[in-house]
Amino acid sequence: MINSWNDDQDFQRFIDAGGMVEPRDEMPEGYRHEVFRFIEFHANSELMGGLTERDWIPRAPGVRLKQIFLAKTQDEIGHAHLLYQVAADMGVKSRTEMLEQLFAGTSRFHNVFHYQAVTWADQIAIAYLVDAAAFASQRAVFAECSYGPYKRVLKRIVAEEGFHMRHGEEMLLRLAEGTRTQRSMFQAALDRWWWPAVQLFGPDSDPNDPLLAWKIKSQPNEQLRHAYIQKYVPLLQGYGFEIPDANLRFDEQAADGKGAWVTTDIDWEPLIATMRQGGPDSRRRIMTAAENYRDTAWVRAALETAATARVAS
Repeated sequence: MINSWNDDQDFQRFIDAGGMVEPRDEMPEGYRHEVFRFIEFHANSELMGGLTERDWIPRAPGVRLKQIFLAKTQDEIGHAHLLYQVAADMGVKSRTEMLEQLFAGTSRFHNVFHYQAVTWADQIAIAYLVDAAAFASQRAVFAECSYGPYKRVLKRIVAEEGFHMRHGEEMLLRLAEGTRTQRSMFQAALDRWWWPAVQLFGPDSDPNDPLLAWKIKSQPNEQLRHAYIQKYVPLLQGYGFEIPDANLRFDEQAADGKGAWVTTDIDWEPLIATMRQGGPDSRRRIMTAAENYRDTAWVRAALETAATARVAS
């Protein structure tokens, strides 16, 4: 059955009633383009995140961690390919167009992948902080997602990201119980990654954000960011690490008297810079990804030739 609606208000009533939109439905163009942009951004981020993990496979300390990071790289790049397919089916851009624009530096991906992992402790900070932030964001989208193909793919992605997050917790626990040097390395990594992880959720949402109205996002950015801070500040402090925020405080009167951690006002300029491909490591990351794409062109050509030959026969 193909759904159609009389007008945008009719479509909104369908969404409000818990309706699920499918690719062949006659969706409003605003919905099509905004949801496409959201999924494309997610796909780009999964791919760039997978390439970040890949860089550390040969440098992971020990065979077990090399195997884990190899599996994690496969997961992230697999997520990207699934998401590119979902996005392509919306008919806005082809999979090839999305990839070529990403590698040309003209489309966006999450801020955290514009930074460099300096030491192995950075990889632990990424697994512990960034994977947890991504998991929270994706789970919130999955909760009420009104676009059927995206929701179905998210079920798998959220499950696998949960494993990544647990692995980050395991690695941090091992480091927290380690030597003074290991703890010092993680504190330095935490200093580098705390604010990018917090900024991953984005600035406060526009009250009229159509993605909230269309139930692609189930919670505004500020709610997700607040919940993340409330969870990870006491966890990190419990492990004996210091949050890199001189003005961090616990306000006992916040949250209707229940108390809440309050941070320094967030400087959003670093996030804005990454959206302009002007992050600390943006240029190198995009150039490396583009080189990899060019170097593997022969594989894509061979697969296309083989597929054409099968059709011809």
